[in-house]
Amino acid sequence: MSKNTKINVLLLLVVAALAVLPLAFGLGDHKEEPFTGADAEAETAITEIKPDYEPWFSPLYEPPSGEIESALFALQAALGAGVLAYYFGVHRGRRQGEQRALERARDTGGAACGTAAAEESTAERA
Repeated sequence: MSKNTKINVLLLLVVAALAVLPLAFGLGDHKEEPFTGADAEAETAITEIKPDYEPWFSPLYEPPSGEIESALFALQAALGAGVLAYYFGVHRGRRQGEQRALERARDTGGAACGTAAAEESTAERA
């Protein structure tokens, strides 16, 4: 088993533990809604500390139910993940394309041209 495989398996186990342990140990059982978000927790804490607190701003859009709010949050997370995956995919594809171009230039005997092209692309990135 390679070092990267061991690291990936370890990370997968940690993520699984983070998902399962709160449920297994019953964390949040004493609460009415055990797995509410940080916004709801903050609102509860502020109300306990200062009951007459007035928020500075109000939301532009208030979803009619918690399910719709969760769906919008999941959509936002999916779009963000898609943008990041696209960026990293394009970046990796460009890097692989440059490597292949350099290898072809070396194979065809145009090492000087390939080196110059690599230096240009490196200078463009900087």
